[in-house]
Amino acid sequence: MIKGLMILAALNGLLAVALGAFASHGLKHMISSEMMTIFALGVQYHFYHVFAMALVALCGISIHSKLLYWSGGLFMAGITFFSGSLYVYALMGTKWMGPITPLGGFCFMLGWLLLALAVWRSRVTVDAS
Repeated sequence: MIKGLMILAALNGLLAVALGAFASHGLKHMISSEMMTIFALGVQYHFYHVFAMALVALCGISIHSKLLYWSGGLFMAGITFFSGSLYVYALMGTKWMGPITPLGGFCFMLGWLLLALAVWRSRVTVDAS
């Protein structure tokens, strides 16, 4: 799980940077400033959750919990539904994607909750000395 999730995080990082560059250099002259803001929000949350996925993978080194597995999956689902729906809406104007965006946000929140629960339930302690 750890290796696969870290690879997935890295590839999503690559994708987030590529989409951000595409928006910055090619897209800004093709869509309205309102749609550009929506696209940028998708990139922003996409990138935040790349780091969340990497954190879950790193936690998996010392914490062995199915909650981490689910947390990582929910972060990926959140990227797909939240950011993906914003990308599609900004590029194509398809309003039917609107109900999908909050589903992605819910996946993000549940992913964070499961990460917190996995750490809280773990027997791992940190020695600060």
